[in-house]
Amino acid sequence: MTIDVAAGDSRIAALCALAQQTRDLMDAVLITDVDEDELVAVTAELAALTERLEATRRVSARPFDIAPDGTVRHLGNAAIGAANPFAVPLVVERAASGGVRAEVSFRPLHEGPPGFVHGGIIAMALDHLLGQAVAVAGLAAMTGTLTLRYRAPVPYGRPVVVTAEHTRTEGRKAWADGRVSLPDGTVLAEATGLFITPTAWLDGPPSAARVGQ
Repeated sequence: MTIDVAAGDSRIAALCALAQQTRDLMDAVLITDVDEDELVAVTAELAALTERLEATRRVSARPFDIAPDGTVRHLGNAAIGAANPFAVPLVVERAASGGVRAEVSFRPLHEGPPGFVHGGIIAMALDHLLGQAVAVAGLAAMTGTLTLRYRAPVPYGRPVVVTAEHTRTEGRKAWADGRVSLPDGTVLAEATGLFITPTAWLDGPPSAARVGQ
C-alpha cells in the first residue's frame, strides 16, 4: 500500500506503517496454528508493546487533515484510514467515466460465511463509496438510508472493484448507486444510498464533509 504523506512528515509515514503491520498481525492471529506456548509468549510481547504505545495518548481519534494534493484526508477513518488498523483500507479514486472507484482484496479478517466477506464489511465499503460519489458531485451530505442487494458471495483474497456514482439531487437530498464487482464486471453486490445535507451545513459545510473533492 502506498502511504500518502506530506514531504518530510516521517512520523505520519511511521504511524501508517505501524497500522499496516498491525493489519498483518490481525490476519496472522486469525490464521495462526502455532502451539500454545508460542501463543502465550506472543501475547506477553504484545501486552508490552501496547503499554509502550499507550505511554502517550490522544484524547480522540485522528482528525481530518490536508493531503499533499490539497484534498481533505482522514487517516483515522474506519474505511479508508491508512493509520487505522481496522480499515481495509480502501483507496478511492475518481473514475474516468465519472463517480468513484476502489480496487481492493479483502482479507481473512473480513470473513463472514466461510471463504467469503461479511455482509457488513461490504455494506461499509459501499456506504463509503456512495458518500464519496456524492462528495465528488460537489455535495456535502451524510447517509440517510442505505439499501443493499447481495447477488453473490464476495470472496476474500481476490481482487474486486467497488464503484459508485451520484444519480440525482432534490433539495437537501442526494442519491447514489454503487456496486461490488469482479474484475470481469460480474456484479456481486449493489446498493442505493440516500444522502442528506444537514441544515447546519447549508451555509458552508465543514471541510470534513468535502473528502474526495
